[in-house]
Amino acid sequence: MAKERLEDLAAFGGLPAFAEPLHVGRPNVGDRKRFLERVEGMLDRRWFTNNGPLVIELEEKVASYLNVKHCILACNATIALQMTIRALGWKGEVIVPSFTFVATAHALAWQEVTPVFCDVNPRTHNIDPAEIERLITPKTTGIIGVHVWGRPCDVDSIGRIAERHDLSVIYDAAHAFACERANRKIGGFGNAEVFSFHATKFFNTFEGGAITTNSDALAERLRLIRNFGFVDADTVKALGINGKMSEVSAAMGLTLLEGLDQLLGTNQTNYEAYRRGLTGIPGLSLMEFEAENLNNRQYIVVEVDADAYGCDRDRLVEILHQENVRARRYFYPACHRMEPYVSRDPVPRRPLPATEHLTASLMTLPTGTAVGPNEIQTICRILRLARAGRHSLGNAPG
Repeated sequence: MAKERLEDLAAFGGLPAFAEPLHVGRPNVGDRKRFLERVEGMLDRRWFTNNGPLVIELEEKVASYLNVKHCILACNATIALQMTIRALGWKGEVIVPSFTFVATAHALAWQEVTPVFCDVNPRTHNIDPAEIERLITPKTTGIIGVHVWGRPCDVDSIGRIAERHDLSVIYDAAHAFACERANRKIGGFGNAEVFSFHATKFFNTFEGGAITTNSDALAERLRLIRNFGFVDADTVKALGINGKMSEVSAAMGLTLLEGLDQLLGTNQTNYEAYRRGLTGIPGLSLMEFEAENLNNRQYIVVEVDADAYGCDRDRLVEILHQENVRARRYFYPACHRMEPYVSRDPVPRRPLPATEHLTASLMTLPTGTAVGPNEIQTICRILRLARAGRHSLGNAPG
């Protein structure tokens, strides 16, 4: 059967368009030979964890790349957030966007700090400084901003608010490695920034995270907390946790760091392919980024206008899944709609209309080194056919 005919059948709900699923966040691998060389060295040294040479090297290289004084690697970004919350001494309440991955809120709750959910700017999808100001009470001890999609928060406005109210600030930079704000790398804003190096991120260490800061005192506290509070082989000085990154994770990070420009180039190429493929489809809007702020393009974010497109976001995701395109709803549901938060506080202190709209209308599409121009062209073709009502699920009754 001709390839074109096979794709037509797939688009009408027959065979899936792709034999194997295309996932959002499928891991990048990098130079396998170079990675395995590092693993061989690790095995020869028999030094697998406890601040080994690969971890130290990666910390130094990440700090240099981001132009910050300190990088403290961790086993994952959630633990890194908890360590930073502990090191800053946060208590009571902390203002955080509801439009974020639930780990941001969980990190606070695990430290017995109450997350106070804030709405976001409907254009940038980042926490709205004007809403932050309205949520501050005598119980507020900090602010967490999230650089959603790698787009930088309004750090100047947030910084002024924090200074007026004597609050510290953490930025959740899980999406933002290699991103910039006005020619300055994200990593040195606020009191600290926390990166995710999870396998789904374009730069990964299998599983891992990092805290970056320009504060010597905060970095010292974080390193103490990361290793159970030990100051030497026998002396525990403070309450700590096992937050250390393993050597094999650092080996992956060092390998991908060497190929970072290639990964960024692939993301940019894929983004432009989606831009071309989605042009002219009513009801679908590809997220644009400000020219003055470098973005890693690791997320292909599409907003679905159900009235203009002809079906809603959830129906469209279902259509894509039938074709083995594992599109994802982001961030769905919002944190304030999840447990345990919805039971504790079923009505947010202030309405969150922008958050509610975004969680009902946004989806992300596959990108990264596992996706190329042909796959993107087929995905965009499915989206056109679904909009035209020529896909079986697209014609299903609501």
